[in-house]
Amino acid sequence: MPALLSMERITKRFPGVNANDCVSLEVESGEVHALLGENGAGKTTLMNVLYGLYEADSGSVYMHGKRVSISSPSAAIACGIGMVHQHFMLIPAFTVAENIVLGTRLPKEPLLDLNKVETAVRELSERYGLSVDPCAVIGDLPVGVRQRVEIMKALYRDAKLLILDEPTAVLTPGEVRDLFDILRSFTAQGKSVIFISHKLNEVMEISDRITVLRDGRVVDTVERDKTDKAQLARMMVGREVVFQVSRNSVHGSRHPVLEVGDLTLHNHGDKPLLSGVSFQVCEGEILAVAGVDGNGQQELAAIVSGLQKASTGSVKVKGQDVTHLGPKQLVSLGVARIPEDRHELGLIMDFTIGENLILDSVDRRPNSRFSFLNRRAVRKQALALGEEYDIRPNRPEMVTRSLSGGNQQKIVLARELSRTPSFVLAFQPTRGLDVGATEYVYRCLLEQRDRGAAILLISTELEEILMLADRIAVIYEGRIMGIIENKDADIEQLGLMMAGTSLGLSTAL
Repeated sequence: MPALLSMERITKRFPGVNANDCVSLEVESGEVHALLGENGAGKTTLMNVLYGLYEADSGSVYMHGKRVSISSPSAAIACGIGMVHQHFMLIPAFTVAENIVLGTRLPKEPLLDLNKVETAVRELSERYGLSVDPCAVIGDLPVGVRQRVEIMKALYRDAKLLILDEPTAVLTPGEVRDLFDILRSFTAQGKSVIFISHKLNEVMEISDRITVLRDGRVVDTVERDKTDKAQLARMMVGREVVFQVSRNSVHGSRHPVLEVGDLTLHNHGDKPLLSGVSFQVCEGEILAVAGVDGNGQQELAAIVSGLQKASTGSVKVKGQDVTHLGPKQLVSLGVARIPEDRHELGLIMDFTIGENLILDSVDRRPNSRFSFLNRRAVRKQALALGEEYDIRPNRPEMVTRSLSGGNQQKIVLARELSRTPSFVLAFQPTRGLDVGATEYVYRCLLEQRDRGAAILLISTELEEILMLADRIAVIYEGRIMGIIENKDADIEQLGLMMAGTSLGLSTAL
């Protein structure tokens, strides 16, 4: 029997970049096929070709042994291919049934019969164990259920192959388990899944086979039972990757560096974005804030870094009230910030490496003198930091946009951490990074902790939090549900708190 999908010698070039170089991929019926690779390895480009968003320069695509031409997403859907994007494509004000029928080729009747759609949705929900009410309004549903609706959209269009792009990025541990049960039910009926993820634990749990890309080429395709995380990481980055970072026991003082007191932030709706948030971070410790994305983390980070003003409450750094200070004043007090979005808040992408490294000190010697930039001094400093933080290539005059995501993040780390800050705000510091760059960020954060800096780590990655944190605060709908010691942390317990269940844990500072 021919494979459900065969992509043969797919090549896709962009100016100056060979994104896919003769890539071949084969997906069998009834399997979960994981697609791994570093940032820029070619995974997204390959899937965009398959889903009709890009046209390949050369190569062929076959479904069940028959060559197909996929020139648009509509053509992909007609071939039985569905894609669930990382950022959901749903209209919050519409019901589940209304969202599912959007974009579907409708019958010729003059009026849409939503009752028929709702009946079909209920049947699909029961068949695959999706537990979705077709009459529910999307805006009232939690993130995990919204993802089921996205999957159901593909099933309603009779998808035989599902492409899932980072499907667990916004899910709690319980929701991840539910998703995997759904995928197993899906493949048990002979349908297939392409699973794109950077979480190797999940890839090892759910996949049957794994294809690894590096620099636009296929390194290898392996069976899940015949490989392990270390081998996969080695294929991805071309070297050994250490997954367990060395973290010394807590040795920090109990002297608080950051004190957040009763922070509240109101919006124009009924619920506040933050409500009574209080905690402190002491010298030589990492306090991690865990939670599903969208529960107030962005607002908390903005207030702590001086980008937004709280409605009520206070923020203190080393005993000084900084509630109303801006980012530049916080820098002078020893505050470093690793933002969630390095492109928007961490770097100026069209500036050079050297220019980005002096963004917070451009008006100080030796970087400038008499309002003129000292290019020689900027280059000298950039070369030194490039060597210390392993920025590749170490060429200060290169435009930042041309670097990989990992090297762009190293520029942010070099600029912020070379000042030996007393407090570091690290908001999703490894988002979008491959395993090699992630390992480097972990080492940097732990080095700062070990020298005595206080670190507030805001992350949606539980594995990352458990690896780095000394204490863990869980946030849900703008409230701190509890703060626990890492040694006492339990995945199930954290998952329940992330879903809004109060377990009566201490919320003490």
